[in-house]
Amino acid sequence: MTTTTFTAPAEARLAVARQVADAVLFEGYVLYPYRASAAKNRLRWQFGVLVPPSWTATAAEHDFQHTELLMEPRRGAVLSVEVRFLHARRRTVQRVLPDGGFETVGELRLADRVIVPWDEGREERVRLTVAVEELAGSGAVVPFDRPAGEETEPVTDADGTVVGRLVRRHEAVRGVLRLSASPLDGPYTAQRLSAVVENTGEWLPGEGAGRDAALSRSLVATHTLLHLDAGRFLSLTDPPEWARGAAAACRNLHTWPVLAGEPDSRDLVLSSPIILEDHPAIAPESPGALYDATEIDEILALRTAALTDEEKREARGTDDRAAAVIELTDSMPAQVLERLHGAVRGLREVTAPAPPVSGDAGGGPVRPDTPWWDPGGVRPDTPWWDPGADASVDPARDHVLVDGRQVRAGSRVVLRPRLRHTDAQDLFLAGRRALVEAVLHDVDGGVHVAVTVEDDPGADIRREQGRYLYFQPAEIDVEAP
Repeated sequence: MTTTTFTAPAEARLAVARQVADAVLFEGYVLYPYRASAAKNRLRWQFGVLVPPSWTATAAEHDFQHTELLMEPRRGAVLSVEVRFLHARRRTVQRVLPDGGFETVGELRLADRVIVPWDEGREERVRLTVAVEELAGSGAVVPFDRPAGEETEPVTDADGTVVGRLVRRHEAVRGVLRLSASPLDGPYTAQRLSAVVENTGEWLPGEGAGRDAALSRSLVATHTLLHLDAGRFLSLTDPPEWARGAAAACRNLHTWPVLAGEPDSRDLVLSSPIILEDHPAIAPESPGALYDATEIDEILALRTAALTDEEKREARGTDDRAAAVIELTDSMPAQVLERLHGAVRGLREVTAPAPPVSGDAGGGPVRPDTPWWDPGGVRPDTPWWDPGADASVDPARDHVLVDGRQVRAGSRVVLRPRLRHTDAQDLFLAGRRALVEAVLHDVDGGVHVAVTVEDDPGADIRREQGRYLYFQPAEIDVEAP
């Protein structure tokens, strides 16, 4: 039997998947600097946009998503499906006239914000619960529609006086969800599940109609959540060996399904228009949604906090979600900001089984039978991730032979950058004299000579900060002593 009501366990499990799905739904919704006037916020809605069929011939966008994945349902298993998308609402701004009427304006300036026209996104859901055994053959077909409408909201100033209103208009959208399942060939109980979400709107673009007109009739940021109450889904990224051929044959268009929820769970799938890995998760250090297309939270928080008061006023008036970002960054405690700087997800201690002995490469203690790059050669009292763990190299003391002569920290050299394998700006340094600051080895066995240019007025600052220029041994000549 097909219903649109989820059981409490299914609802609880889908809520787990929504933690990441919310990030997909609002990915790129409003970008830094969170103002409608910013150029990067004038081209909206980039992910999971299912346009009306008539618009696909006009632009390189699609009117459907097709998901295929593998599952092993148990007898009597029930599948719960939730399609989510944003329905664009065009917001215009009007001010109150002396006679009590309203006039559409380009902005409405209040003490704490500047309200401007903007396209908002309202979350919509299409839900379906169906027994897996009912998906054989023609499967399940669920049409859905959202009618056009208009809403108004008064705008008041600090003393409660109505100074204007917001008018939100949205166009009708229509679509269909199609589900079907078929058993795989062979002795397995696995099935191939197909889920298609399609925009079936009958809108026809008139002369001069642009993308904005199509977007107001589109399913935006569309993605699908699936929950199996008995059985499991199979990963398409890393399927069992017996299912690799079937997984490779799955046809996914304009979306990609991954396992969702906890790392060891197999009952949830998120089919996302953004490529994700299995079991994606929100970093625990993230203090809240910042919306800006996978930009680094720390950078966004710092740059947003540095906006001028006028810029923040416009951001607050652009969208409630933009306003929430401003409030979040303005009130973020120092300890929360510090957490955004980076995190170590896992550590393991690497120890050397034998006592260290003195070696030749850098004068530090290493095991004589272990290459310098082998973790087994590190000092036993130092974690593997500490730069001091590998004492077999010492940039301040190591040397490299150039034309049979030793080059080490303190050597004077002439720079001879090559046309290939170097930064183009390094070519301006050809023939310049430099002081060697260190000789470094990378994990691939390469050698790099760190230098400061002798007549560089900023050499002392570079040396203090460790910001050197790097050349290969073949790119330097050794000055005579």
